[in-house]
Amino acid sequence: MDGQLNPDQLEVVPGFEHERLQGWVPSLATEQDLRIALEKAFDYRGDVTIALKDGAIVEGYVYDRRAGKTLADSLVRILPADGTPRVNIPYSEIARLVFSERDPAAGKSWEAWVRKYWEKRGKGETASIEAEELR
Repeated sequence: MDGQLNPDQLEVVPGFEHERLQGWVPSLATEQDLRIALEKAFDYRGDVTIALKDGAIVEGYVYDRRAGKTLADSLVRILPADGTPRVNIPYSEIARLVFSERDPAAGKSWEAWVRKYWEKRGKGETASIEAEELR
């Protein structure tokens, strides 16, 4: 298999390593900086705060983005944290981007779950395959 891992022979398959973006305030000096930051915001599992050039602030979860040829043709789609209707923001209107301090999925990888499961079993505690309640 030329160095490739065979999942049938592994107990735990390596997972995707998420970049730690909590609290990050990316530089948006160039068009490329903005595009890269918004791709990371799309992959981020927490909320982001976007300051618009007109002074408005939108905080919420980036659930989609559409990359066009220009910044005006590109947009990010957000589910606002305050429960208001979804918002579409053209990249060209974004002045600043801030990633929240909390990634709600941090530490919730399969490997972390398996480790906690065996720790509980090792202590003689009840260990269940049921998922934890979402908070």
